[in-house]
Amino acid sequence: MPEGLFIIRAIIGGLLFAHGTQKLFGWYGGYGLDGTGGFFESVGHKPGRTMAMVAGLSEAGGGLLLILGLFTPIGSAAIIGTMIVASVSVHKDNGLWATNGGFELPLINATVAAGLAFTGAGAWSLDSALNTPWNRGWGVGLLAVCIAFLAAGAVLARRNTVLTGEGTSTTEAYPETEAYPETDVAADPATAKSADRADRVTS
Repeated sequence: MPEGLFIIRAIIGGLLFAHGTQKLFGWYGGYGLDGTGGFFESVGHKPGRTMAMVAGLSEAGGGLLLILGLFTPIGSAAIIGTMIVASVSVHKDNGLWATNGGFELPLINATVAAGLAFTGAGAWSLDSALNTPWNRGWGVGLLAVCIAFLAAGAVLARRNTVLTGEGTSTTEAYPETEAYPETDVAADPATAKSADRADRVTS
């Protein structure tokens, strides 16, 4: 049913678009490129501002393509790749559940995006209206997923090189850094306690 696919695209795509603009422009309570870039540097993605821009463009651009139902496999690949990088860089040490800062939410986003790469955007989409070729099917879906994994692998390999070279510890999901805004709300969906709150608890 095209209605069901449209609802999925509108909600997931809209949320990812908003999440990307948090990074890019500081909209919807986000920190923009400077604040998010500081966080990215703290988890090994350098230069932080540039990598925050890449992540923000992938989320906002991929989300917008899902909303429109335009070049759906491309938008899906951008989202899947970004969610893989986020899961490994930030959430994997916390397990699955979002309540513990785990990778539950990125997994859901990536799964929905992967499903849309296979099914296509449906009849209520620009892909359908424009009769865009290669917008659905097993071959296209697998290609989108493979591209996402390759891109994510390249980014994570680069991060690993940075961390190995600097001897940086990544045992904490949200390491403290002066470059990251002092707030109780993290730049990514999972939340982390601020240094001030930790000080009050331990004092």
